[in-house]
Amino acid sequence: MRGSEQGATAVPCEVRGVVLARGARSSARACGLLMIPAALLLSSPFAGPAQTRLLADQAGEDFLLCLNLGAYQDALKNSNNLLGHSRFHVMMEDRKTTVGSFHFVYIMILIVGTMVQFSDESEFTVNKSNQGLTRVPKGLPPKTKVLDMSQNHVSELHLSDISFLSQLKVLRLSHNRLQCLDISIFKFNQDLEYLDLSHNQLQKISCHPITNLKHLDLSFNDFDALPICKEFGNLTQLNFLGVSAKKLEPLDLLPIAHLHLSVILLDLKGYYEKEHETESLQILNTKTLHLVFHPNNIFSVRANISVNSLKCLQLNNIKLNDMSCQVFVKFLSQLTRGPNLLNFTLNHVETTWQCLVVVFQFLWLRPVEYLNIYNLTIVESIDEEDFTYPETSLKALTIEHVTNRVFFFTQTALYTVFSEMNIMMLTISDTHFIHMLCPQTTSTFKVLNFTQNVFTDSIFQKCTTLVRLETLILQKNELKDLFKVGLMTKDMPSLEVLDVSWNYLEYDRHDRNCTWVGSIVVLNLSSNALTDSVFSCLPSRVRVLDLHNNKITRIPEDVTGLEALQELNVAFNSLAHLPGCGNLDSLSVLTVDHNSISNPSAHFFESCQKIRSINAGHNPFQCTCELREFIQSIGQVSSGVVEGWPDSYQCDYPGSYKGTLLEDFHVSPLTCNTALLIITIGVTGLVLAVTLTALCVCLDLPWYLRMVCQWAQTRRRARNVPLDKLQRTLQFHAFISYSEHDSAWVKNELVPSLEKEDIQICLHERNFVPGKSIVENIINCIEKSYKSIFVLSPNFVQSEWCHYELYFAHHNLFHEGSDNLILILLEPIPQNNIPSKYHKLKSLMTQRTYLEWPKEKSKRGLFWANIRAAFNVKLILNTEDNDVEM
Repeated sequence: MRGSEQGATAVPCEVRGVVLARGARSSARACGLLMIPAALLLSSPFAGPAQTRLLADQAGEDFLLCLNLGAYQDALKNSNNLLGHSRFHVMMEDRKTTVGSFHFVYIMILIVGTMVQFSDESEFTVNKSNQGLTRVPKGLPPKTKVLDMSQNHVSELHLSDISFLSQLKVLRLSHNRLQCLDISIFKFNQDLEYLDLSHNQLQKISCHPITNLKHLDLSFNDFDALPICKEFGNLTQLNFLGVSAKKLEPLDLLPIAHLHLSVILLDLKGYYEKEHETESLQILNTKTLHLVFHPNNIFSVRANISVNSLKCLQLNNIKLNDMSCQVFVKFLSQLTRGPNLLNFTLNHVETTWQCLVVVFQFLWLRPVEYLNIYNLTIVESIDEEDFTYPETSLKALTIEHVTNRVFFFTQTALYTVFSEMNIMMLTISDTHFIHMLCPQTTSTFKVLNFTQNVFTDSIFQKCTTLVRLETLILQKNELKDLFKVGLMTKDMPSLEVLDVSWNYLEYDRHDRNCTWVGSIVVLNLSSNALTDSVFSCLPSRVRVLDLHNNKITRIPEDVTGLEALQELNVAFNSLAHLPGCGNLDSLSVLTVDHNSISNPSAHFFESCQKIRSINAGHNPFQCTCELREFIQSIGQVSSGVVEGWPDSYQCDYPGSYKGTLLEDFHVSPLTCNTALLIITIGVTGLVLAVTLTALCVCLDLPWYLRMVCQWAQTRRRARNVPLDKLQRTLQFHAFISYSEHDSAWVKNELVPSLEKEDIQICLHERNFVPGKSIVENIINCIEKSYKSIFVLSPNFVQSEWCHYELYFAHHNLFHEGSDNLILILLEPIPQNNIPSKYHKLKSLMTQRTYLEWPKEKSKRGLFWANIRAAFNVKLILNTEDNDVEM
């Protein structure tokens, strides 16, 4: 990018100023279009594709915009892209950056135009800028298409440095130390389109035609005369030419007179005045002329520069006093003579107030339609000047960033010059003006933009002459009372767009009704200090309302007078609930992102039937059952209605879901449906109750529960015994379980026969330990016995203690993994006589072999032999006095 310490960057007026028609339709009158100042148009959120046309191409045609005033106002009122914070906020951009941003736009258009065909091939771009290099480095890729060598110390350029780069299209060598250059070194670079040699020390060049060159910048060098060679006449595709000179000759540009250039940048920083001599320069064909003068010298250029077909003119670094003012006016008389000049831009101007008024008066009679002044400094004094306002072609005046070094002056001396202008659009921004006078007669103003000044609530109060005003922008001022803002508009019957954002507005006059002009359809109140009460002080016909970045906590449900509202922006406030449409019958666009909405209503889309766009992202959503219905309702609307979905919609609470996208949040219907949950719990409880009842009735479940409880208590007490005492050995060969009704057979037959064989028997009446519970004694005897003998009979199944003993013996069978049960059937037991709770007994009798006591004495010998066989093993029995081996 080219530039100097005083804004000497080459910026065509097409980009910096206004939007013009293109080619043969360049006349604003011919195309019937109104020129909108770029500073206003490009900062407006309303200029959509339907209202503007970007007419650009790579062959050097004007890339300018045309806009009809009616279409512009329609865009302001009907834009469907209005309510994002960036949309109104773009209007609020600091005007201090305007010049630099347009510089960037211009350079990017020129570069991108030559690079678009290979912009996706980043491997063909080499950036060696600002690396302290003294020559082009070796080893560059042969397929390089873009080479940036700017901001280095290169003093010489040789054929061998770049001849092998046959595909090179863009070469930037600005801000180096080149003193001479033979352009023939580029003869092998036939694809070269962009060559920037600005800001070097070039004094001499030898020429060679580069047929495809579109951009050639030789400005800000040390040439004495314009470095124009006859070979330049062959550059038929050239659309930008930047040159420097210390002196001018009339025919300097004759070799390129037949070329149709889009932009000529003429650097005259080193130009010196010749006494008693007026130089001249004829520029035949260019649409944009940019002249740069020395930033510290009083303007004294007396050269006559005339241009055919000039549409845009920009002058940089103009320093004037009352004596040099006429020299400057005379200089302009030649440049502004052509009928096609529509846009005139002055950048970095230092002048007296008297001279500024003289310049205005001169330009008022010229064909210029758009006058732009950036970085203006007023010096010496501000006195009342005579200024007449004849009929003029001027439609718009833009003044941005004013430094006033005069501290004592009357308001009428300064402000009257502007307030009485007979133009349609006036922009005075970043000037720190404290006031603006009401025009004395009916004004022609349709657009007023006073962004970033120090206007107070007294501005335009009781002003009845702004009857044609359609757009008023007062953002970034010192307005504080919304009631007075409304009062200001009541005498502006044509006002449709009002922007008072970025002020300090409040409203607390609940005892008085606000007064607004009824024509307002677009109202920007963003970035103020307004609260919920603002909804009782709004224009009745407003269709687009921006209230983002205020202090609003809720939108009253009973709000009235906003039936026409179509678009509402309340982002960056403190809303706790998603507002419904209620009385907002026409609402179609709603922006509520960055608020405090945690549980938006699931009925929002039902109450807002006309909604076609809603942005509710970046809120602290609570992912609970209530939110589930809202998520389901989003799935039922058309795609694209919910802006930012799903990425901008995330859970904030509970912590386990924090950061989860709402579309990924799922909970079961049972969790969120209380009635269904109660029914499910009731049915489950009923089934459990029926099941338990059946178990109790059919399987004697209480008895088994008591058995388990008794066994668990015994085991728990056993775990409390030290480990060395648990290392037991058997004390008995057999424990006998029987019914008392069968005790005679046990004592007279079974026990004598076994003890006769030295089999140690454990009986409850002689071996149970006093003091212990019966259950604990049963368990101990079973565990200390090698076998457990059960004498089965009808009496056995009627004894509950026998059932206990059988239960624990059977459990010990599985716990110890041994075969320790001996069943003796003393008397037959019919299966139907066995109670249901003795299902274990039934199972044992069907699965295990039992010994049946024979009634015949002849068979009893075999019976006793079978029993003795069950004990045919040597055991060490631990008795109280000694060990017995068997």
